[in-house]
Amino acid sequence: MTRIAMLSGALCVAGFVALGVLTQEQPTAADAALRDAVGTRWEGALGTAALLAGAVLGPVLPVLLGVGLIVATVVLRRRGDPRAWVTLRVLILLGACRLISLAGKPLFARERPREYGDWAYPSGHVSSVASAGFAAVVLCLWLAPRLVARVRRVAVAATVLACAARVAFGVHWFTDVLGAVLVVAGVGLLVAPALRLLPPRGAERVASSS
Repeated sequence: MTRIAMLSGALCVAGFVALGVLTQEQPTAADAALRDAVGTRWEGALGTAALLAGAVLGPVLPVLLGVGLIVATVVLRRRGDPRAWVTLRVLILLGACRLISLAGKPLFARERPREYGDWAYPSGHVSSVASAGFAAVVLCLWLAPRLVARVRRVAVAATVLACAARVAFGVHWFTDVLGAVLVVAGVGLLVAPALRLLPPRGAERVASSS
């Protein structure tokens, strides 16, 4: 399980780097087609809807989850609850997924489809949503296994919606949002085994033993 996760993670990170290099100077045909399809529609109702979606599905999510994990860790630690070790490790996982994706922006220094602050690759909003979703699923694997399938579906749906919103708002290329998903998945699959956060077997679940 560990080897499969780490191999998958390495492939995702490699894909992220390769995609960033290949599209650094020139967008792909898919990028250009979507940019042309959006055109100036981001100035109208489409842009307003995308902006509102981005206000919710963006950097605020990992911040809120991170604060929640910090509070949970402190409270559980004071109670002597072993689940504090889980919430702490998930907090580290969340930070790794989000912070490493930030490093890609100055590394690739890719221009956006239109005038907008900061670099384009990878999308910070999509990285934020994907990071929060990945961490939430891992947290549920340990502490609320019955919710894993539901949380996974919500995480995937939220990430896809964030991708669509950023492209519709005209501030990201398609490959920006794809790269964000790749790097978060890759880092998550590499860091989770290192933190011993791979799905535990029945009797090993902290939730079951507490």
